[in-house]
Amino acid sequence: MSEELTLEERKVIYRARRGLKEIDVYFDPYVRHHYLSAEPAEKALFAELVDQEDPDLLDWFMEVSEPPKPELKTFILKLKHYVHG
Repeated sequence: MSEELTLEERKVIYRARRGLKEIDVYFDPYVRHHYLSAEPAEKALFAELVDQEDPDLLDWFMEVSEPPKPELKTFILKLKHYVHG
């Protein structure tokens, strides 16, 4: 990663490190390959996602429950597609 990262990008990347394998399997590849080149709206959506609590994220990724916003559900499906094809 370059030194040209904004403070907000650095914060999001740091917060994306969960230490929970079930979530990191989705967040890590996105951060490494897509986050920095994403459109501002997508970066904002990812920032909103990483601000959520781990139990909620697990439920959403495992499709036990749905996120409060349809945009988050769509983005979660996109992250799953990056990993599972």
